[in-house]
Amino acid sequence: MTEDLYTLQPQQIVMYSVDWCPDCKRAKAYFERNQIQHLTVNVDNDARGADFVKEVNRGSRSVPTIIFPDGSVMVEPSSQQLEEKFSQS
Repeated sequence: MTEDLYTLQPQQIVMYSVDWCPDCKRAKAYFERNQIQHLTVNVDNDARGADFVKEVNRGSRSVPTIIFPDGSVMVEPSSQQLEEKFSQS
């Protein structure tokens, strides 16, 4: 399913993250708690994913970077921002 990973128009939610990041852990826990399907790309282990994150964030390797099927992007969102995003659905 690599065709769905490095695009601003994925078919499902893709979260670019790293294992050691507290914000990434919080976003992942939010998705799991709310049973929201998503793909995770660990940019510590995926050079193409790391490059894509830098491209999306104008050179910054900000995580989590979350890409949604509607073309929207959230970078380091708070729990409240995630809640607002999903309450619009």
